[in-house]
Amino acid sequence: MSLNAIETANLTKVYSSSFGKKKVEALTNLNLNVAGGTIFGLLGPNGAGKTTLIKLLLSIIFPTSGTAKILNENISNYHVKKRIGYLPENHKYPAYLTGNEVLQFFGKLSDLDGDYLTKRIDELLALVKLSQWKKTKVKNYSKGMMQRLGLAQALLNDPELIFLDEPTDGVDPIGRKEIRDILLELKSKGKTIFLNSHLLSEVELITDRVGILNKGKLLKEGTVSELTEKKEEYKISVEGDGIDKLSPDILNGINLTKMQNGFYSLRVVDTKELNKILDLLRNNGVVIKEFSQQKNTLEEMFISLIEEAEKENVK
Repeated sequence: MSLNAIETANLTKVYSSSFGKKKVEALTNLNLNVAGGTIFGLLGPNGAGKTTLIKLLLSIIFPTSGTAKILNENISNYHVKKRIGYLPENHKYPAYLTGNEVLQFFGKLSDLDGDYLTKRIDELLALVKLSQWKKTKVKNYSKGMMQRLGLAQALLNDPELIFLDEPTDGVDPIGRKEIRDILLELKSKGKTIFLNSHLLSEVELITDRVGILNKGKLLKEGTVSELTEKKEEYKISVEGDGIDKLSPDILNGINLTKMQNGFYSLRVVDTKELNKILDLLRNNGVVIKEFSQQKNTLEEMFISLIEEAEKENVK
């Protein structure tokens, strides 16, 4: 396997309707690399193209143009699917089957059988905390239980790459924490996880890298810390009231604001100005106790980015 579990180059999907008269560009020239052994989160509002991308990578639908590889194989190579697990959004199972029977069915689709399949099902039901519901019909499962069963189904064939479309949808906070722990354990075993989610707080906790998709276009991609840093804003804590004692002349032209928690917010143009101001404060007897770059939450950054993109579209 190459260093990247997923690679796309100018991947584009255009849907046609009304006998080809109306075209909808669901994905536009997507270039994305997902490193092996990591958790990648794809974020975006409804209709952004997240599910379209997963379906393209799984060859459920086919690209209009561009190329993609998964696990160093072209997506057209169906043999690679043996190494993939997939939990679709809003998955449904026949109501008359038990949890065990659902996993037996999907196990056989994955060419698993006999004692190995029985043992694997028991392991996975224990992992997702559904052992006591093994013989219960899925019509009696809650939404959260269905999500857990879906996760077990996606892991049956011990995949190298796992696609999860809204895996914590409908799951209570304790259940979400348990699913996060499972995903981190899978990562520790070298698995790659591609995660679609609208629960930004969940994504922020476990992903190595994040992509923001809107109207088929990748707006931004990077680590959570890279995406949430406020590039020009810093938080400073000082001993006593050293800054307050400085004359207005010394602080003239410096964008420094006292915050309610005793910290000061400092806005600068660049790191050169930052260092100049820090030197100025120290030279005037201010003792700096703490200093850090201000951060947005992932949600704040996401909303800001989508709003900016919408304004550009209006223009």
